[in-house]
Amino acid sequence: MHYLLFYDVVPDYAERRLPFRVAHLAHARAALKRGELVLGGAFADPVDGAVLLFKCDSSTPVEAFAATDPYVVNGLVTTWRVRTWTTVVGEDAAVTLPPA
Repeated sequence: MHYLLFYDVVPDYAERRLPFRVAHLAHARAALKRGELVLGGAFADPVDGAVLLFKCDSSTPVEAFAATDPYVVNGLVTTWRVRTWTTVVGEDAAVTLPPA
């Protein structure tokens, strides 16, 4: 199953994240190495949030990731939410549709 982790961030996020960026990226790379995180990144123009894509059996690893992310712990993320994403098209889709 796929999960999307949405981050809402402080207005000056791009500048304020710099002291925590190395720790945040290490946190993300550890989730990637565990096979949980697929993709992640901040929105651009403006940098006003972020989305991370996970592939897991449940939302538990996603919630644990957010709760321990240096950006969350240090107040750069104002709110976060996890959404189950039913993927149906693409090589890694979680649900396979019958052929057209």
